[in-house]
Amino acid sequence: MCGIVGLFLKNEALQPELGRLTALMLHEMVDRGRDSAGFAVYETPIAATKISCLSLSGDTDWTTLTRSLEEGIGAPVEFHQIEDHAILHTTGDGAVARNRIIEIAPDVTVLSVGHAIELYKGIGDPDAISARFGLAQRVGRHAIAHTRMATESAVVIAGSHPFSTGADTCLVHNGSLSNHNRLRENLRRHGETFQTENDSEVAAGYLAWRMREGDSLEGAIDRALQDLDGFYTLAIGTRDGFAVVRDPIACKPAVIAETDDWVAMSSEFRAIAQLPGVTDADIWEPKPATVYAWSHAA
Repeated sequence: MCGIVGLFLKNEALQPELGRLTALMLHEMVDRGRDSAGFAVYETPIAATKISCLSLSGDTDWTTLTRSLEEGIGAPVEFHQIEDHAILHTTGDGAVARNRIIEIAPDVTVLSVGHAIELYKGIGDPDAISARFGLAQRVGRHAIAHTRMATESAVVIAGSHPFSTGADTCLVHNGSLSNHNRLRENLRRHGETFQTENDSEVAAGYLAWRMREGDSLEGAIDRALQDLDGFYTLAIGTRDGFAVVRDPIACKPAVIAETDDWVAMSSEFRAIAQLPGVTDADIWEPKPATVYAWSHAA
């Protein structure tokens, strides 16, 4: 099951509305997944690196953690706590900081690292999670979100989307990969670090690896179509871009709509129907094995 939404704003004047519109879209996907939810918001990039973290225990001492992290990366670290999440800011290397936190804090999951992305997730009602972390008040350039129905696994935070392993790159996934265990081991040999056994984290790691190797977002997805075995619809966010792709069979639902002001996708049109100007939108079902991508830099 599961529900995906994504919103990419072409009109800068709508950026104060990004969170509110994404929350409206996410609400329409509650029936597709009541077990957990999450969202990633891409704000205007800043000079410092932002690290989104989740405390698995709920009582992480963030002050002690940031002090240990400062010693490990040789750069100052500040944090802002939001319930069981914390957003860290540092001038240090984001990849080094991510690996350091994984090493020293087993009760913490690093959700994302980058200059634009903030990522939040939780167990339970998607609307409640949206409200807890203030999605409707978020300002930004694009966002992706996900509701999950755990049909084949336990209802745990480790299964919640979005997933991110690379700088400012994350994805949400509806479907299943059959070769994720083999891919995970191969990606580890290429330097990727994973924190869960979820197949969607492997897909995120694959794209992060290919983009780190120099592929464009579109190029990385093209290669993923060859190497990811399974059925899936992916909505992908990067610092400047947004993309959608379905596997060659395209058995998972998806719809895309575009106006002069925005691009939106969802598992069902009813989520897109909440957006302003939707009556003037071009609306289509994405074709199998076809990459649809947009960029603020274009």
